[in-house]
Amino acid sequence: MSQQDLINSIVREVLAELGNGGSAAAPSKASASGKLDHTKDYPLAKNRPELVKTPGGKSLEDITLEDVLNGKIGPNDIRITADTLEYQAQIGESVGRPQFAANLRRAAEMTRVPDDRILQMYNALRPNRSTKAELLAIADELESKFDAQICAGFVREAADVYERRDVLRKD
Repeated sequence: MSQQDLINSIVREVLAELGNGGSAAAPSKASASGKLDHTKDYPLAKNRPELVKTPGGKSLEDITLEDVLNGKIGPNDIRITADTLEYQAQIGESVGRPQFAANLRRAAEMTRVPDDRILQMYNALRPNRSTKAELLAIADELESKFDAQICAGFVREAADVYERRDVLRKD
């Protein structure tokens, strides 16, 4: 194996460990429930490579160090996708880790929110930065614009907790 092949292999393994996946891939039919099963499907890059796609639809085979160095593969090409996080959540559930699966599903929702908006929301959630109405508006935005039900629930819960602890911004 040449050094270039070795590096390409390492890049693929790292990407697989990060759980990159594609938005166009269909959920696995590996188990009776139609959900992924760790005994058959994990790790995805090895056992279900057809599911592992980039946000732009590239497969792991399409990602090489040469293309990264040539600028053909950019940061957006190797971002995790909501589908990959869902697949990882299914794997988590199959090993009895429902809380981990829930966290991955919340993270999947966040992939639909642009980075700059996430940063704005993060800052708005700091104590004394927002009114309750502003936080509830963020929750509504998460639900209506980004279909982020879990995240919206957390923001609503934060608004209530901030109100009880008197850490909402007062106009």
